[in-house]
Amino acid sequence: MRAAHFNPYPISQDNFMHLSLLLQKFFGLSRKSRIVSASALLLTLCAFGAAGFAPMAPDAADLPVKAITEELQLPNVADQLADGEGPEQTYINEEKIRPGDSLASLLTRLGVDDDAAAAFIKSDRTAHDALQLKAGKTVQAQVNEDGELKWLTTLVADNGDLPEKSLVISRSSNGFKASEAPARLERRLEMHSGDIKSSLFAATDTAQIPDSVASQIVDMFSTDIDFASDLRRGDHFEVVYETFWQNGEFVRPGRVLAGEFTNAGTTYQSVWYQEPGSNQGSYYGVDGRSLKKAFLKSPIAFTRISSGFSMRLHPILGIWKQHKGVDFAAPAGTPIHASGDGVVDFVGQQNGYGNVVVLKHWSNYSTAYGHMSRFAPKLRKGMRVSQGDIIGYVGMTGWATGPHLHYEFRINQEPRDPMTVHIPNAQPLAASELQRFKTVAADMTHRFALLMADRKTTQVASR
Repeated sequence: MRAAHFNPYPISQDNFMHLSLLLQKFFGLSRKSRIVSASALLLTLCAFGAAGFAPMAPDAADLPVKAITEELQLPNVADQLADGEGPEQTYINEEKIRPGDSLASLLTRLGVDDDAAAAFIKSDRTAHDALQLKAGKTVQAQVNEDGELKWLTTLVADNGDLPEKSLVISRSSNGFKASEAPARLERRLEMHSGDIKSSLFAATDTAQIPDSVASQIVDMFSTDIDFASDLRRGDHFEVVYETFWQNGEFVRPGRVLAGEFTNAGTTYQSVWYQEPGSNQGSYYGVDGRSLKKAFLKSPIAFTRISSGFSMRLHPILGIWKQHKGVDFAAPAGTPIHASGDGVVDFVGQQNGYGNVVVLKHWSNYSTAYGHMSRFAPKLRKGMRVSQGDIIGYVGMTGWATGPHLHYEFRINQEPRDPMTVHIPNAQPLAASELQRFKTVAADMTHRFALLMADRKTTQVASR
């Protein structure tokens, strides 16, 4: 029998072979090298020894496994709901009004089984008038498990105009109540581009741009582009505009905030800017130059010019005299609008002008409006007015033989023919507002660049 040898420092076969090679190299070195290498060899031996004493990790498969079974006490749902102690279940339903819908059919689809609610909606004027069964309108309602109405709401227009309001029909211990409140709309920005192939409205239809936005594009660039005759195949445009949403549903488009139109190789840009605290704004070029004409050609919606700016036989004096304005024939009571932004310099009676208003505008421009039947309420000297504001109504006061507006356009107090004089653009932005405007314009210019890049990518992909 071979004697058994006890090894207090067990070393694996691989480690033993590695140690042997180290010893051979060690004794083959010079004396100086052996001294340097001795330390490394000693550390290696210590490491091997430590490995020999390290406890071996147990195998997870050999660990004992013990199963534990425990019964859990579950709540009794029937006991919780007994005697009305459980919470009342409510449901919110949403439906769109369909063509031919009646109130009964709409309430049925909303899950409303409530005669009292139906009777209230029919009898209450606010609820009946606001809940017009217009196809496409969204209506939401909350009911309980018995179909009793808790509340109903829908979006309604303010006499067909903006802004919208919300109708809310709610139930309380005293019965039902209908009320209207300003609608909480989410404002988003839409960016679209289009190419002209036939007309602007055909291009906007293709780009899924609302007609009201297309009309604003026309207004923005009408001083530079005649959209009836100037458009060319290959012209293109980019537009940024507001849209308003409620509960994730599109409600209406808003104002165009910026536009870029390339017509016959020339690019025009327009940016909407409204000074902080102001209720009005205007369109400007990216350099801050106003794109709005400073004066309207006509202060009223007239049918014809009854007398132009020229020498004429005065209808009352019977002598030839220079007529220093233009007469616009219109029915008595027709609203007269301020032809430009300005300040009321005179309001009252004046010789042959009868009831007259004189507006002083920026720089050396002024306008006069004569023969009014009456002035706009609360109009007074020193009041600021904006282009388009109503300042009075057509009449025949003073030296007049019939209802009409006598309109004068003056430069340095000298009358000029308003139909032929060069109409300047509105006053540019003040220096104090220009820097704020440039921030807005830079954002819109960046959006134009994104739209242009996307347009080029689409054109390449379609080839």
